[in-house]
Amino acid sequence: MAPERETRTDGVVHRPSREFVESTNVHEFMRAYDIDDYEALIERTTSEVPGEPRSGVDWFWDELVDYLGIEFDERYDAVRNDAAGPQFTEWFPGARLNAAHNVLDRHAAPDAETRNTVACIWEGEPGDVRELTYHELHREANRVANYLESRGVGTGDTVALYMPMVPEVIAILYGCFKVGAVAVPVFSGFGVDATATRIDDAEASVLFTGDGFYRRGDHVRLKATADEAIDQAGHVEHVVVYDRLGLASDGSIPWHDRDEHWSEAVGEASDDYETKSLDANQESMLLYSSGTTGRPKGIVHTHAGALLQAAKEVYFGMDLKPADRFFWVSDIGWMMGPWTLLGTHAHGGTVFMYEGAPDHPEPDRFWRMIDDHGITQFGISPTAIRALRKRGDEWVEGHDLSTLRVLGSTGEPWDPESWLWFYEEVGGGDTPIINISGGTEIMGCFLMPMPINPLKPCTLGGPGLGMDIDIVDREGESIADAHERGFLVARDSCPSMTKSLWSGDERYLEEYWSTWEGLWDHGDWAQKDEDGFWFLHGRADDALNVAGRKVGPAEVEGAAMEHPAVNQAAAIGAADDTTGTAVVLYAVLEADETESDDLRGAIRETVGTELGKPFRPREVRFVDTFPKTQSGKIIRRAIEAVHRGEELGDMSSIENPDALAEIENAR
Repeated sequence: MAPERETRTDGVVHRPSREFVESTNVHEFMRAYDIDDYEALIERTTSEVPGEPRSGVDWFWDELVDYLGIEFDERYDAVRNDAAGPQFTEWFPGARLNAAHNVLDRHAAPDAETRNTVACIWEGEPGDVRELTYHELHREANRVANYLESRGVGTGDTVALYMPMVPEVIAILYGCFKVGAVAVPVFSGFGVDATATRIDDAEASVLFTGDGFYRRGDHVRLKATADEAIDQAGHVEHVVVYDRLGLASDGSIPWHDRDEHWSEAVGEASDDYETKSLDANQESMLLYSSGTTGRPKGIVHTHAGALLQAAKEVYFGMDLKPADRFFWVSDIGWMMGPWTLLGTHAHGGTVFMYEGAPDHPEPDRFWRMIDDHGITQFGISPTAIRALRKRGDEWVEGHDLSTLRVLGSTGEPWDPESWLWFYEEVGGGDTPIINISGGTEIMGCFLMPMPINPLKPCTLGGPGLGMDIDIVDREGESIADAHERGFLVARDSCPSMTKSLWSGDERYLEEYWSTWEGLWDHGDWAQKDEDGFWFLHGRADDALNVAGRKVGPAEVEGAAMEHPAVNQAAAIGAADDTTGTAVVLYAVLEADETESDDLRGAIRETVGTELGKPFRPREVRFVDTFPKTQSGKIIRRAIEAVHRGEELGDMSSIENPDALAEIENAR
């Protein structure tokens, strides 16, 4: 277990050097536009500017196009048309472009300096490594495009990706873009029902899948699950099977008339294709976000919107340089997968991709790969870091991580101890953590610190560039500068904000625009402190209201993990006759600890000491594991549903569904 270290939670712990600040992309942008400091930068890009005929949001997204070198086939008539309100803003009306041209074609052109630059470095769980240049990726994406057209796929048609994390997923995604098809990435860890739901909703006629992939040394088979999902959903007429495990080639997986081998269907197609020019608001991707009602939400993204947001955030927030190697832990089925690809490849950069588990064969897998491949940017979820921290500092200390310039995180609130461990042990105490929060719905971030910012543990810095974000009370009045906890909202649109939901406008308006007039309700608790640092406190609908006092589950969990016996924790609320809501804590103990009532009492007291007696857990229950996503995030609502005996709803993101039985049997 990691040794105890002083936890500094209130003050600034990271101050970038002047040399580092002046080397950043965002600093260069500020110099180019004569912007003096960070506060002026945020105001210039997000607010109404006195004396200017248009808002800072409009100014920024207009300037960004040329500043980042985004290439339109035809320029737009105006930055946007918001006559229908922020809910249905049309960005860059009249413009034409294709995301595939911007992230691939122009970098693979015969006279391009990036033609032979490595676009992707890939490592399989067994240790096999492949590299793919822009020229090679371009040829493969063209083959995908030609295959799709040979099967009648055209602009607006949907194509599903239920694939292992191999470089071919990039060619499939970009091949879809080239023909104008709507790519539908599906998480490779989904079971039959979840996969079928997405195929059915999207009505995909073509599905790309694989025979399987490696996970903790074992084979995870995809093909049989894909077959069952297709039989349940219908729609799919053509299935292309990539042979990752050798099972497709030796005939040991089911095969149907609709099935085709990747090596034949794509491998034998022409590698020459002219990318289509599309309306800037043409749909590019349909990304699904899990819902609590069993109905996942189909989030609709456009070519211009997804491209610009990802390119902006990777360039400014993650400070991408030409020689960098960018690694964000994600499946292609989650937003951060396409975000990483689009954001890095828009600038001709190199993406690192990994197939397997974070702790196989040992807990130093990530640290070894960073060392071996010279990774410069590394993004991961707080839950995954909490788990790796508990395995001990020695797994990190044996590797050279000095190539890291920027760290990233997203998905949930941090606890200070784990944030500091990530900062000090992984980042060496001088590498900024770009802790971001947004979501699938905007293909990016509402909140995102810049690498020029000083940082407090767990902070998200402030609003992202070009994002008009606020904190409001229940009446929709701004309380950000009052430093009170409130609801995170967007006061304006941005190019990457979903244009609606695939299922229609009614649910879209109800989900995001029905709480307050003209405000996007993101559903998170947020707070801006007296020093201007923004923090998240979890989902607003997850808040635990104990005797009239509210606390986020992450705060309880962080407090519980201060006890040296606790490896991981998950806090939920349960009905209580006295306090209305009581805290119930589920805990995974360190390997050498033994469950006991005395230990339960000690953990309760630790939480009480950290947060106050009202928040001491009424119950502490021990389990061996939690239900998690592939990226390592604990699925708290699954724990809560099992505890309360309620319907689980959409549990399709669970990588280890057997963990639900652990929760049900915990005492």
